[in-house]
Amino acid sequence: MARFVLVHGAWHGAWCWYKLIPLLRQQGHEVIAPDLPGHGIDRTPVNKVSLQSYTDRICTILDEGEKPAILLGHSMGGIVITQAAEYRPHRIHKLVYLAAFLIPSGRSLFDEAHTHEDSLVPPNMVFDENDPSYVGFRREAAHETFYADCSDEDLTLALSLLTPQPQSPLMTAMQTTTGNYGDVPRVYIQALQDRALTHAVQERMISELPCEQVLTLDSSHSPFFSQPQSLAQHLLSLA
Repeated sequence: MARFVLVHGAWHGAWCWYKLIPLLRQQGHEVIAPDLPGHGIDRTPVNKVSLQSYTDRICTILDEGEKPAILLGHSMGGIVITQAAEYRPHRIHKLVYLAAFLIPSGRSLFDEAHTHEDSLVPPNMVFDENDPSYVGFRREAAHETFYADCSDEDLTLALSLLTPQPQSPLMTAMQTTTGNYGDVPRVYIQALQDRALTHAVQERMISELPCEQVLTLDSSHSPFFSQPQSLAQHLLSLA
């Protein structure tokens, strides 16, 4: 049986996987879905949140397992799994990017995001001049940006649980090498109707950092809500 580690995206927490986790566990697989520092119910102070703290949490989970994990990152979670693979290449069976940032060494998420002309994310980010440590998101834009094909119930759930996103991890450049990160097999799961990371953006990132396999879902940015069964089938095929 496989060991899945699921890494959520910006503003989100482990709660976003509530439909997917039981589908994988029902097939006998181990599933771990942590809150990253400062997300969900984790109360790490913002001045302690960094890409390194994100990565340290995932590396600790990887180290505790008896077998290498299938490490999945959604959206912003892509930078976390990329950096974790640099530190723990032998503890990862596959990296799975779910509508996620796939960024080469030397570039940050902010560097990449500012090139996404059609994305609905940058124009709807909210910056507080009095507290530059966080970035928020306009609630009225969340439906179209993240959850366009999701149920009203899941939209309500998400809006009640989204939290401000610490800026530091988004501004930190990836530091990877071909000998570590480059040795870990990569799979990309595209969300074809995504308005946060558009299909064109996903294609461009994959062309820059090719993956051994590219799978697709005809979904918005959040298939863990709208198409959990189809997402689970893709993941089970990798196990």
